[in-house]
Amino acid sequence: MTTSIGLGTHEPLQVQVRHVPANRPLQWLEGGWGDLKAIGPAGLAHGALIAVLGGVLLMLGSSHLDLVAAAVTGYLLVGPIMTTGLCELARRRAAREPLGFDESLQGLTRNPDGLVRFGGVLALIALLWFAVSGTLLQSLLGTPGPTLAEALWGGAAHIPTAQMLGYVACGAVLAAIVFAVSVVAVPLIIDRHARASEAMRASLRATFANLPAMLVWAGLIVALTALGFVTLLLGMVIVAPLLGYATWRAYRDLIG
Repeated sequence: MTTSIGLGTHEPLQVQVRHVPANRPLQWLEGGWGDLKAIGPAGLAHGALIAVLGGVLLMLGSSHLDLVAAAVTGYLLVGPIMTTGLCELARRRAAREPLGFDESLQGLTRNPDGLVRFGGVLALIALLWFAVSGTLLQSLLGTPGPTLAEALWGGAAHIPTAQMLGYVACGAVLAAIVFAVSVVAVPLIIDRHARASEAMRASLRATFANLPAMLVWAGLIVALTALGFVTLLLGMVIVAPLLGYATWRAYRDLIG
C-alpha cells in the first residue's frame, strides 16, 4: 500500500505501508528497551518531564476523585506529541549521530510546522474531551458532567459508577481515535518532514492495514501507562522513553 505525501513545493513522498504480524509490537518494545539502555540519561530526562506533566494532571483530578481516570485518559490523548524528543533520540541512535538531551530537542526544529499543527490537533481533542464527555453524559445518562470549576477545585457530587464508566468510555473512544491518527505520525513528521494531515492519514492507513498488531500495541501502551501511574509516576520515568523508542521502531517497521 503506497500513499503519496506532498511536501509543499517538493515532489510527493511515496510512503509504503507494510503489513506486520500481530505479535510484532513485542519486538518494538524489545528494541525500545535496547534503545533505553543504550541512550541512557537523555531519554530518562524526557521520562522525568513527562512524569511531571502526569503529576500535574493527577493533581487537577485529585480534587474531584471521579476525574482521576479522566485525567489519565487526557494524558493518553496528548501523549503522542510528547514522544518527539524520544523519537529524535532513537533516530539519532540509528543514524549514529550524537546523543544527548540538547540534541534531542533538535527534533522540535526538524519540522516545526508539522509538529505544531499535529500538537494543535491533539491539544484541541484533549480540551474538547471534557466538554464532549460531559455533554454525552448529560444526553445519554441524564447526569451532567462536572464543570471546569468543579474539576479544578472540587465540590461536585460523586458520580455513580455506571455514569462514571460512561464518562471514561467517552474518553476511551477519543483515545482510540488519537491512537489511530498518531501511531506513526511524529516519526514521519520529524524523519520525512511530512505535513501533519499527511502523517495522520498515513497513520490511519497503517492502523487499518494492521488491526491485530495495532490492538496489541494499543493494549501494551495502555497497560504500561497504567503501570506508570499506579507507581505514583515513578515508573513513568522508564515507561515514557520505552514507549517513545518503541514508537520509532513501529514507524520503521510499518512505513517504507
